Amino acid sequence: MKLPVMPPIAPMLAKAVPTIPPGASYEPKWDGFRSLVFRDGDEVELGSRNERPMTRYFPELVEAIRAELPERCVVDGEIVIATPAGLDFEALQQRIHPAKSRVDLLAGQTPASFVAFDLLALGDDDLTKRPFAERRAALEHAIGSGGRSVHLTPTTTDADEAQRWFTEFEGAGLDGVIAKPLDITYQQDKRVMFKIKHTRTADCVLAGFRWHKTSTSDQPLVGSLLLGLYNDDGKLQHVGVVGAFTAKRRAELVDELEPLLAGQDDDHPWAEWANADAHAKQRLPGNVSRWNATKDLSFVPLRPERVLEVKYEHMEGTRFRHLAHFIRWRDDRTPRSCTYEQLEQPITFQLGDIVPGLGG
Repeated sequence: MKLPVMPPIAPMLAKAVPTIPPGASYEPKWDGFRSLVFRDGDEVELGSRNERPMTRYFPELVEAIRAELPERCVVDGEIVIATPAGLDFEALQQRIHPAKSRVDLLAGQTPASFVAFDLLALGDDDLTKRPFAERRAALEHAIGSGGRSVHLTPTTTDADEAQRWFTEFEGAGLDGVIAKPLDITYQQDKRVMFKIKHTRTADCVLAGFRWHKTSTSDQPLVGSLLLGLYNDDGKLQHVGVVGAFTAKRRAELVDELEPLLAGQDDDHPWAEWANADAHAKQRLPGNVSRWNATKDLSFVPLRPERVLEVKYEHMEGTRFRHLAHFIRWRDDRTPRSCTYEQLEQPITFQLGDIVPGLGG
């Protein structure tokens, strides 16, 4: 492979802002795996945000890129799995698997798509020093509206239109809006774009915790709190974790949570966490990480008697898509009152109305 921009490359990043800024190019924020595509003839490499190749996990995309992208190019975008019900991030995570046979099976069952949103190189031309407005125009000319598996993200310079996207597109699984100043060059690993994401709150049941990776017997530290919500069947469903604490607060939580420690005689709702079948059905918290098979995800069970308010962005199925953030204890709430009914439901929206042909 010999391109004017060569892998590995750290992608350009965005910093969070509370509102949509004026005077920019706006596009939907796709919820997938950020990827840089390098193509030189038949040679294709899929880079990731951490600069590690993901090529082996998406063989169907390699073939699509050979058919649908220019012969020599470097394109920034997002790998997604699109369904008629919206983006499926959990299916995307399943694709990161060590066994080739499993990867090939899932490539047929849940094929991925690539949504392009920036062009770094075309032919022998390095475009990274050009303003984004020029790169976007070159991207549109190079790939048109895209193909069957490679798609071009929509953009607008109308802030009101971007605000509508922010409200409506969440129902298709997107998680906000990206704003790009029209004059920015492509700056690796720099937060020169802006992201506007959804923020909501929920009251959750505290049902356990994990020790921090630096915790010792001499200095025990709480790493993360395990959150639950009661479903329609009255079962406490694991919905996510809270983990952004200072070292001082992690130490304080050890004593604060001690009175809630579940004993052997307590009927903890997640006592079956070691059962593999239970994990497959309910996504309980004590499973092996698919990202790191050696990582210990066991937890210390707590009697589900305390409620905390957390801030979250959006849901992925029955769980918080990203790490939630602690706001306060809610001792005025009963655990049984913490149900899914409190969660805001986004407007339903079809992926095909955002990008024609995406999601079936």
